[in-house]
Amino acid sequence: MNQHNTDILKAIQGGLVVSCQALPEEPLHSSFIMSRMALAAKMGGAVGIRANTVEDITEIRKTVDLPIIGIIKSVYPDSEVYITPTMKEIDALMQCGVEILAMDATKRTRPYGENLEHFFAQVRRLYPEQLFMADCSSQEEGMAAAEMGFDLIGTTMAGYTSYTEGRTVPPFDMIEYLVKNCGRPVIAEGNIGTPDQLRTALDLGVHCAVVGGAITRPLQITKKFTAVIKQ
Repeated sequence: MNQHNTDILKAIQGGLVVSCQALPEEPLHSSFIMSRMALAAKMGGAVGIRANTVEDITEIRKTVDLPIIGIIKSVYPDSEVYITPTMKEIDALMQCGVEILAMDATKRTRPYGENLEHFFAQVRRLYPEQLFMADCSSQEEGMAAAEMGFDLIGTTMAGYTSYTEGRTVPPFDMIEYLVKNCGRPVIAEGNIGTPDQLRTALDLGVHCAVVGGAITRPLQITKKFTAVIKQ
């Protein structure tokens, strides 16, 4: 691994990455607002930002100098995979520049009938120096992604695939297994909703952890509180 990538991994080690994302149907959908979210995260002690779309990443870059885990969410009619699903999204992220590029690494078929192993081999051949994060939903997928050569293994999709729906989240069992067995730095991501859960993930030996909704999605947070009133 080159020195630049080693420095990036060192910069986020043991810390909190804050996911600053808002989809078009959400009230905070705005690259400017996401850049201010990122600044608030940095001021609060975050060591990195996870962001979606070239527009948001470009705007966040103007505001903070933290490492960015970049994704592009795109829906294709022939696949359930939507996190950086095709080469089009990979190329766009590479052109705008992200320290870590994350993509769905589940066993589901990608758009155009592509499977992950073949797709990632192409990606790695084109961009050998880039750090890639695998967004997985099970420990088997995490192990397979490590075998394929992903640099970082994430638990992002646990509970979000049809075959992991209803599993306990945060997926501490999956996190613990991957930390012990995959041989790559593990990033805990997905449904970490409290500081205690973050502490638990870090104590299991993850490289770092990503928290999104619990920090940057006020609509979701408000609903948790109003649900108590409605009971």
